[in-house]
Amino acid sequence: MKDIENMVGDSLKNYDKHYMTNKEIRKFKKDILGMLFALMFLVSGIIYSKLFKDQTVVTSFIYILGIIVISVPIFVTAIKGLIDKELKHSMEILVSIAIIVAILDNQYTVAILIPVILTFVHFLEEKSIMGGREAIEGLKKMQSSTAILFTDGKTNNVDAKSLKIDDVIVIMPGMALPIDGEVVNGISSIDEKSLTGEPLAKTVVVGDKVYAGTTNIQGVIRVKVNKQFEDTSFQKIVKLLEDGENIKLPETHIVDKFMKYYIPLAIVVSIIVWIFSQNISRAIAVLVVSCPCGHMLISSAPMIAALSNATKKGILIKNSSFVEYLSKVNYIVFDKTGTITNGDMLANSYYLQTAKTFDELISIAACVAHNSLHPVSKSIVKLCKNINFDKDYTVNEIIGKGVIGTKNNNEIILGNYRWIKSLGYDLTDEYESTGTTNWVIKNKNIIGCIIFKDTPRDEASEAIQELKKLEIKKTCILTGDNNLAAEKIQNAVGADIMYSELLPEEKLSIVKEAKENYIVGVVGDGINDALALSEAHIGIAMGAMGSDTAIQSSDIALMNNNLNNIPFIIKLSRKTKNIIYQNIILSFTTSLIMIFLAGAGIVTPIFGAFLHNIGAFIVLINSSRIINDNDIK
Repeated sequence: MKDIENMVGDSLKNYDKHYMTNKEIRKFKKDILGMLFALMFLVSGIIYSKLFKDQTVVTSFIYILGIIVISVPIFVTAIKGLIDKELKHSMEILVSIAIIVAILDNQYTVAILIPVILTFVHFLEEKSIMGGREAIEGLKKMQSSTAILFTDGKTNNVDAKSLKIDDVIVIMPGMALPIDGEVVNGISSIDEKSLTGEPLAKTVVVGDKVYAGTTNIQGVIRVKVNKQFEDTSFQKIVKLLEDGENIKLPETHIVDKFMKYYIPLAIVVSIIVWIFSQNISRAIAVLVVSCPCGHMLISSAPMIAALSNATKKGILIKNSSFVEYLSKVNYIVFDKTGTITNGDMLANSYYLQTAKTFDELISIAACVAHNSLHPVSKSIVKLCKNINFDKDYTVNEIIGKGVIGTKNNNEIILGNYRWIKSLGYDLTDEYESTGTTNWVIKNKNIIGCIIFKDTPRDEASEAIQELKKLEIKKTCILTGDNNLAAEKIQNAVGADIMYSELLPEEKLSIVKEAKENYIVGVVGDGINDALALSEAHIGIAMGAMGSDTAIQSSDIALMNNNLNNIPFIIKLSRKTKNIIYQNIILSFTTSLIMIFLAGAGIVTPIFGAFLHNIGAFIVLINSSRIINDNDIK
């Protein structure tokens, strides 16, 4: 017995390459053992019946043992399904009835072979489904479970889960990063393709953020941990992907409603066949081919395929809005800064009022900018790379307006023209036409302003034109920036509508109004547009890697900043929805044909056990068309 178990265990090791979990391996191991012992009892019963033809009781007992070995798990699951009213166990209920009827009719061979064949065919079916999960399951293996801890000039191999915030680790060339952190020493190239889908490596230097699940290509770097293992962006992504496989779609509810009547209907049909044909084998065959394996995969198979395809491009699908709304979206709203534009705000010029030098101006601004995530604040801090500034200010960020910092009796305000003007300061408007202005105030004195210039992403115009080809009725840009700067961006990318000088709540109002007549999608970075992202029929966060806010506030998160992924994900959504509807037709049509053939006596119970999964395989093959990029038209 133990030798057989070991043999089965060894034979399953290769399946680990197909990303099976330990739970799945244990289940398959039990299934194979059940099939082997059932077949052993079947062969023994046949041989015994030939040798001892008059000992029918013993022969029947041998057959019954074989039936018990393979069928008990099916009976248990069927009973559970009847008690809990779980539709997912409808197959076990029908098979259990078929086995019991076969036993009562003394068709022991049929009673053994039906569950054996079904188990074997399901084994092949599960293997096919796992092939669609490769991109998802492969991603889970990208985060290193070990790390090289750097302490007092010495290194030590440790479990990555034991790392604490502010620990420093060494990342050698070729190593996968185990945590999120900041480079504190060295320079290297990091391959982020596993998360973002971007093929080109990214150069990182001291001060740059790096993320778990990415791979160090060249140099040796030291990284300071800023998140523990379980809190990394990578782990959040993995959790989202796992949840994504269980997304319930509206189309699924339609099938579920039908399935409530499917089992009683199948039983009634088998009884009618028995009454009219006076052939119990035909009734058993009807029950066997009625098993709804294909029905259960109608939406799950295409969703797994869509998740696999999206994951390869660094796109996370979080909920059913992907199919329910994105497939019919006809109004796309873009946030401007960091979404339509690169977000690399370049200091185009400046104006000094009480400040003596540009360095003085930006050093004061940096005191309150260094804790902000806004692109303008990040650019100010970059300008102060070689300039010392006070980092001890207590900062309050007012979304869509700016930041206020206080320390002792000092107060610094950094914000846009509209907000600073509303605070009662007398500002000149002559710089508004030259770019995005940010004014610096210290202790009620106007220090000056920094004028920033932002540029559209290279692919922005192409992406918007592609959206129009997809019959998106309107493309809209929302921004808190001044009207002149925003108009330049609108004209450059070809958006239909633009609203400028908006606060977050004003962006929210525009989205609400658009929802009255359109299916609205909002694309943003989750910083100044979290409210709009949440309000839209579907929210899409750009550049979400490392941003928990962006991931949490959106329905779909793009790990990279490629705007061409917006039309791609819309096309993927539409194709996924079409495949689901095709699967409904294919699965139920196949079942009806099989039931007719079984009722006519063309398909026997044993043959039906082989054929009943045709519907499932048709659904899987049809769904697999989503996996490859070339199929997304």
